[in-house]
Amino acid sequence: MTAVSQETSGTTQALPVCVQQVTIRDFRNIERAEVEVPAAGVVLSGLNGHGKTNVLEALHYGHALRSLRGVRDQELVRFGQEAFHLAFTATGGAVDSLGIGVARTGRRKRLVSDGVEVTRLGDAFAAIPSVVVSPRDVVLVAGTPQDRRRYLDLLLAATSRRYLSALQRYRAALVRRNAVLRDQSRAADAAAQAAVWEPALAETGATLWAERVRWVDWAARVTADRCAEMGEPQRFAMRLQSSMRDLTGTEAELHIALAGALERERQSDLRRGMTQHGPHRDDLLLMLAGKMARSFGSGGQQRTIALALRLVEAATLREHRGHDPILLLDDPFAELDRERSARILALVAQHGRGQRFLAIPRDDEVPSGFGDLTRWRIEGGVIRGA
Repeated sequence: MTAVSQETSGTTQALPVCVQQVTIRDFRNIERAEVEVPAAGVVLSGLNGHGKTNVLEALHYGHALRSLRGVRDQELVRFGQEAFHLAFTATGGAVDSLGIGVARTGRRKRLVSDGVEVTRLGDAFAAIPSVVVSPRDVVLVAGTPQDRRRYLDLLLAATSRRYLSALQRYRAALVRRNAVLRDQSRAADAAAQAAVWEPALAETGATLWAERVRWVDWAARVTADRCAEMGEPQRFAMRLQSSMRDLTGTEAELHIALAGALERERQSDLRRGMTQHGPHRDDLLLMLAGKMARSFGSGGQQRTIALALRLVEAATLREHRGHDPILLLDDPFAELDRERSARILALVAQHGRGQRFLAIPRDDEVPSGFGDLTRWRIEGGVIRGA
């Protein structure tokens, strides 16, 4: 196992993550694949629907422990089978080996990290760091606040155990307080019952806000640089929008402010049946020349910002985890002109030394920057050339 701390900050020389061997069994349309992976990475070609993205999804599962397309684990099990199994050996990450098993019945994952069974999922989160880049990422710009919060939460949870713990506790308390607010049969003591969960919400919510503000302050500048390097002439800006007007205080001050807001709005929350203040209402505002990119940005501009956010995600993992993550590129140049694609290639080469997996429909469409990678082809869930 690498000796790099999982909370390392200010890392000057990140270790490139490299998957050496992958076993995929009964995952999506892949019955069984056991492959040795070249250190530099792979170009994986195949027609749509044959399993290119499924391979990338399996690899990313070693990071997120969930589907990159947001479906339930049970839906990842190959049709007619009872469970899927994934196994990885790797260098440069938080672990040397990781095994994952998920049954169609039941909700428990079975994870084995470096030969030891993992009892808490958080201990294996981001074990083999990776970042997915795909045309679907435009949802980070054009989608809902929930899409952007998910991006923030997955990224910050992967780089801070403290954030992950606070997020889990915050969500648990929020579910319980909202259940009380919606339960009209307990109206007589609903206010008192709702108040029970407010200390936990205030404490953990302040932690989430403090970490989000810290990251946004740094990431806004880096994202603006990446956008400019990709040829975006409009000035990019990013800020965190919250139900609280002012997030500039210390974490202790944010704790006090959120506790006060929850108490003041308790009766209003009861009428509405929902908690109106807290990090669960945040949005990441993305702007070009002072205008909202989701409303005024062109399709090309939105894709540029989305790609910049993914590059910043990789930079965050590199800075705080000490790992240069694997890049999983799912047809990233679709609908982009040649000049912008060339700039993206240059950025990928400049800002990451990790292993690269490029999935594209045709093997004669490999960009020049990926010409040195080994070629695989997938047909009907079967990987050929590995």
